[in-house]
Amino acid sequence: MPARMIEFASNGTTTPGHLSVPAPGPGPGVVVIQEWWGLVDHIKSVADRLAAEGFTALAPDLYQGRAVGLDEPDEAGKAAMALDTERSGRDMAGAVDHLTASGEARGAVVGVIGFCMGGGLAVRLASLRESVAACVDYYGVPDAATDLSRIRARILGHFADHDDYASPAAAQALGERLRAAGVAHEFHTYPDTQHAFFNDDRPGVYSPAAARLSWERTLAFLREVLGR
Repeated sequence: MPARMIEFASNGTTTPGHLSVPAPGPGPGVVVIQEWWGLVDHIKSVADRLAAEGFTALAPDLYQGRAVGLDEPDEAGKAAMALDTERSGRDMAGAVDHLTASGEARGAVVGVIGFCMGGGLAVRLASLRESVAACVDYYGVPDAATDLSRIRARILGHFADHDDYASPAAAQALGERLRAAGVAHEFHTYPDTQHAFFNDDRPGVYSPAAARLSWERTLAFLREVLGR
């Protein structure tokens, strides 16, 4: 089935999202959480790549139709700061509920993968829904209010060694918080990389080698936890 935009129930109304389903039919569900740019082509392509690997992927549009150009980091920062934490939590939870109840994904549990701002939000989503069994965090750190003790998922983290947003120290601190909360996690730091090294639409920071290795690890992790 071709990838398409859908509306799913959330917040007493609906939220748009990019849904990509494997050609053979429903696979294990994965929620894809955007960077601070919004639901841009790169995030849609991640969902499509997951579908090509047998997963049903849904990327909710947390900005409700707004996307910021990759050459406008100040505007992206403003959009991220303006994001309603409670609403975004309900939107992400609605995406989980859609995957587990709509028949477009297979299984009672799902995974979540997020990038930058979305990496921290992915960890937050894992704290909001016990049906999240696998969480992949690309260079993101959840806010201090996220209750890590509520997480039942296993977490895989990918971090850059040159990153002012999710620094090695911040990643280490997150690992210590997860360890104290009893959350199973595995973190990888990629040498000679910068923040957003997975984003191939940003040639200034994209690292093909780190992107490839982190993606291989991500697929292996999702298949181990969610099945094929």
